Amino acid sequence: MNTSSRKAIRNRSIGDYLVQAVVVGALLLLLAWLAANTIDNLRLRGITVGFDFLSREARFSISDTVLPYSPADTFAWAFLVGLCNTLFLSAIVAVASTLLGFCVALGRRSSHPLSNLISTIFVDTVRNIPVLVLLLFVYSLIIFELPDPVTARVWHGFFLNNRGFYGPALSWIGSGLHWSFPHMGHFNIDGGWIVSPELAAAVAGLTIYSTAFSAEIIRGGIDAVYKGQWEAGRALGLADKQVLRLVILPQALRVIVPPMTSQYVIIVKNSTLALMVGYAEINFVTSTTINQTGQAVEGTAILMTVFLVISLMASWLMNILNRRYVLVEH
Repeated sequence: MNTSSRKAIRNRSIGDYLVQAVVVGALLLLLAWLAANTIDNLRLRGITVGFDFLSREARFSISDTVLPYSPADTFAWAFLVGLCNTLFLSAIVAVASTLLGFCVALGRRSSHPLSNLISTIFVDTVRNIPVLVLLLFVYSLIIFELPDPVTARVWHGFFLNNRGFYGPALSWIGSGLHWSFPHMGHFNIDGGWIVSPELAAAVAGLTIYSTAFSAEIIRGGIDAVYKGQWEAGRALGLADKQVLRLVILPQALRVIVPPMTSQYVIIVKNSTLALMVGYAEINFVTSTTINQTGQAVEGTAILMTVFLVISLMASWLMNILNRRYVLVEH
């Protein structure tokens, strides 16, 4: 390469960097203008800008909580409780939809006509129903189809009615553990643990919806493995279950993991729709906080930051798993 060619390449690189610097600078100036304009408009309306409200009492209740909570706690603690509820819901849905999706994927690949037909109808139907409609449908079934507490169904210490699912629980009383059994009170069932209708509807609706997509991802990963691998496993005397577990799945995971990363991120994002059935996840806490304090910009910023961090963490963990299998392949 002669001197003139090197100078041309260097000048082109400098020009590219200058263009990128101008674009980044323009974006930063636009963001600064938007921030200043927003702050000025809020001040004109008498709305204080800042996060000082996080230290004030929340003064609203949260029915289902993973962490202990009372209305006397601060808004900051309420956000943390909502975040834990979101992570709890997302984790249950991710695990359940993956396991169920694996079963549905095997059904889609099955040579049994009934199993294949049921799995295909399930996937094609659920994937074409909006997730919000599915959530509301499941919630309506729980509220209107289950019996009231007076006629609640009982199975050896378990109650099922339109106010939740009750069962015995272990609790620490005095110096030891004791069983707490649910029993009929004056107006409702007391004692034990409870899965509220809101949590049950959120888990069931999101799991059904996510299972359909996870099933197609898993089925596509299995089908991506060369059919000769099945024949080679059978030639070694392995049963089909052993071939699937020892030969096919380790290779299919390299195809499954990247799209499943996106699917898990979507599950976390879809958890915000649990607000529509009354489950108190972080979107519920944010909406209630904005209504009480008027700090719409700050509340929305917290919500966006939380979901950005969760999505990046999920992608980072799944990428570690993906790199592990890529290294095994090479």
